[in-house]
Amino acid sequence: MRNHVWMGAGLVAGLVLGLAAAATQNHVLLALAVGLRPVGTLFLNLLSMVVIPLVASAVFAGVAGLGNLSRVSRLGLRAVAFFWGTTLAAIVVGFAVAALILPLGAVGLEQQAALRAAAVADSSFVRRAVEQIPSGARFVVELVPANPLRAAADGNLLPVVVAVAILAVAAASLPDEKRLALTELANATMAALIGIVHWVLLLAPIGICALVAPMVAQFGWAMVKAMGVYVLAVIVGITVFIGGVLLPAVAVMARVRVSRFLGASLNSMLMGFSTTSSLATLPTMLAAAEGDLKISRSVSGLVLPLGASINRPGSALFQAVAVLFVAQLYGVPFGFAEAFQAGAAVFLASLAVASVPAASVVSLAPAFAATGLPLSGIALLIGLDRIPDMFRTMTNVTGHLTTVVVIATGEGEELE
Repeated sequence: MRNHVWMGAGLVAGLVLGLAAAATQNHVLLALAVGLRPVGTLFLNLLSMVVIPLVASAVFAGVAGLGNLSRVSRLGLRAVAFFWGTTLAAIVVGFAVAALILPLGAVGLEQQAALRAAAVADSSFVRRAVEQIPSGARFVVELVPANPLRAAADGNLLPVVVAVAILAVAAASLPDEKRLALTELANATMAALIGIVHWVLLLAPIGICALVAPMVAQFGWAMVKAMGVYVLAVIVGITVFIGGVLLPAVAVMARVRVSRFLGASLNSMLMGFSTTSSLATLPTMLAAAEGDLKISRSVSGLVLPLGASINRPGSALFQAVAVLFVAQLYGVPFGFAEAFQAGAAVFLASLAVASVPAASVVSLAPAFAATGLPLSGIALLIGLDRIPDMFRTMTNVTGHLTTVVVIATGEGEELE
């Protein structure tokens, strides 16, 4: 079976074991559910081990790979600006929809306290970062770390991402031979780390079962209800984003009929939905842009590959919902300051989501570190990730095609 099927099987096994233990209060089942907790902790440690180097190498490779910034064409700059604008809109939509829907699946105060107590056992960097969360002006100042290695050791991922991005911008201005040497090193590092992630995810079914079973055994149907509401919030948020942001952009900015755009994009959207990979959908998107939408190759050949590499509005929306879900689940205070910090982390992380299973979940680590959320929440999200992954990838693909029609119209091409 494919990896996501195994992870789903692990989630189901954990749910069944936990619900059976909660319903029957059988001592053997309860002991088995609780006894699995160290296995879940080991899974978390393996996952968190690669987070910092993976995020750093992905950011560096993505930014430095653009080449000398002074040579980036007008098309690239406009496309990146549109990518960033839609990503910010997606984050806002994600937070708004989550704030409205997630309370329907809220757990009780005692359950939140118990979850927080269990999360204290996490040996990850996130627990240490909770004590160092800056706020206000201090947060802005500490975005640029005086010592990036110290920030990484302390688990402050957001300053690490900013420091790596600054270094990558400097590297992008170097002569090609020097820049390529650095980007090849970053790509090789990222490839090795992705290999480790693949190994870790082979253990994901067991790790997810070991994390979910004790939670459900303790909280019963309340946890299952919270999970269902979370998935619903992601789907509703993506529907609102596509219908309220992307399609109006097609109609108003590109002056293309929505029906024509959807007809041309449907195959690509379905391909993204089924493969959960923008890169795998790229040939279909190029065919739709050039064949159905009549966009020139000079535009589609630049914008679509760039979008498949760095444009993640669906992932950003999902991450906004996921952050608020875990905050509610663990009873972590989440006001405007926390939303701002999480939004900044989600925005930066969405620019460098690696091409690995559950990458959008793994890359939530900077947002969790910035707001003091336990890493155990990430492992829980991995088990629930298949359905959100299909919807967010479909949204990413729709965002790529929306961008290419907007940019093509701005270049004077007649699409209607």
